[in-house]
Amino acid sequence: MSTTRKHTALPKARILIEALPWLTRHNGKVVVIKFGGNAMVNEELKNAFAQDVVFLRQAGLKPVVVHGGGPQISAALDRHGIVSEFKAGLRVTTEDAMDVVRMVLAGQVQRELVGLLNQHGPLAVGMTGEDAHTITATKHQPEIDGELVDIGRVGEITAIDTGAIEALLADGRIPVVSSIARSQDDGHVYNVNADTAAAALAAALGAETLMVLTDVEGLYEDWPDSDEVISRLTASQLEKLLPELSSGMVPKMEGCLHAVRNGVQTARVIDGRVQHSILLEIFTDEGIGTMVVPDAEEEGEDA
Repeated sequence: MSTTRKHTALPKARILIEALPWLTRHNGKVVVIKFGGNAMVNEELKNAFAQDVVFLRQAGLKPVVVHGGGPQISAALDRHGIVSEFKAGLRVTTEDAMDVVRMVLAGQVQRELVGLLNQHGPLAVGMTGEDAHTITATKHQPEIDGELVDIGRVGEITAIDTGAIEALLADGRIPVVSSIARSQDDGHVYNVNADTAAAALAAALGAETLMVLTDVEGLYEDWPDSDEVISRLTASQLEKLLPELSSGMVPKMEGCLHAVRNGVQTARVIDGRVQHSILLEIFTDEGIGTMVVPDAEEEGEDA
């Protein structure tokens, strides 16, 4: 009996020991995690995500979760008879649509995530960018074919106030932030891209790491001709690649670029379809996904 127990326990011990240098390195550090993609709609992945975030908190890190809710918003707009329209990869957000967006993000997606996290203790507190002036935005008008286009209540972030988030972190809580911003100039609210919001918050918080969950393995070397994932690249290398990326990856990779150019040590795009991908990325030697590092980073360093 004791021999069997020894053999079954040993791999677990090895896994824990492998995590030790990463636990030491990340202890007390802020990690901003953008929750999205399949992980948001698949029950098993949602539960695994919540476990991972609580694990980070219990392991001495300070996770902050930022989320959007594309699929849920589209479904709710359908139910309200509002047509979903996209321009320049962004959802056209009328006043009516904005009411629905706010309701879905703050009243449905965020509530569910807070509930999942709080199955493990009194940890998560939900908020939106409107709370305590956390995210302030002004109207974003994308340029299409040389002309500025009105896409309604879609915001461009102009200011971040981290006071409320820092107070929650100091109290041992896990902030869960919906990507809605207060308006800088007209008393309304704006829908902001959650990838962009996560990157702006990571920079403002001086986070150690920004992690963006996606529905792909990472950034591909030569898509669609190859499915080799680039495991690591510098900010300058990423900047060169940006014009060639698919529209869905652009805000994610622009967010990573913004983060590492503004004080965040590493930004990672990871596959949210893999259970416990966050733990694999942070606490193992191999890691998964694509990691972006600042230009000054020494080549010999890892994760």
